[in-house]
Amino acid sequence: MAMSATRLIYCCACQDKVSARLTTGREVYPHRPDLHALPFWRHDACGGFVGCHHKTADRTRPLGCIPTPELKEARRHIHALLDPIWQSGRMSRRAIYAAISAELGWKYHTASLRSIEEARQVYRLIRRISAQA
Repeated sequence: MAMSATRLIYCCACQDKVSARLTTGREVYPHRPDLHALPFWRHDACGGFVGCHHKTADRTRPLGCIPTPELKEARRHIHALLDPIWQSGRMSRRAIYAAISAELGWKYHTASLRSIEEARQVYRLIRRISAQA
């Protein structure tokens, strides 16, 4: 993987599209050898980074925008609530994402969340959807 690539990606900390640099997990997660070979986009000015869709044909396509540490944690909480719903079979993954998208008015993906306010809104929606499922 060529490491000289750059790409414009929205950075939540900087609140703007920034020039992110392609790197590997060796740099962003030096303590996690299992992630060393994976691609990541890093914004050197703030140190933020985002992973890639590494299991697809376009393995360096960013998963979403570059989150702040707080937003990254909020996304983890969302998945902790969201994933058991579809994993249990109560709703399909596609159906729950479609329900969230319909409520939000835009195509939902957790990695696209840009603020804590958006994350809180999604968390509340998932709790309501979960109670109905």
